[in-house]
Amino acid sequence: MEILLNNRKESFPGRSQMTVRELLQDKKFTFKFLVVRHNDKVVMEDNYAGTVIRDGDKVVVLHLMAGG
Repeated sequence: MEILLNNRKESFPGRSQMTVRELLQDKKFTFKFLVVRHNDKVVMEDNYAGTVIRDGDKVVVLHLMAGG
C-alpha cells in the first residue's frame, strides 16, 4: 500500500489497508495533541480505530505545541 503522509509518499508493503490508529502506532506518533486529516476530513480521536486508510489515500498528521 502507498499513501501520501504529510505530503510525502509512504509505502507499507504487504498491507492493503490500515486504520488511523495503526498508522499512528506504526509511525510512532506519540504526541499528546494530534490533529489527523484523512482525505481532507478531520478525524476525531474516537474514530481512529474505525477510520480505514487505503492505497492512494492522503493523510496529514499534525502535533499541536503550546508555547509562550
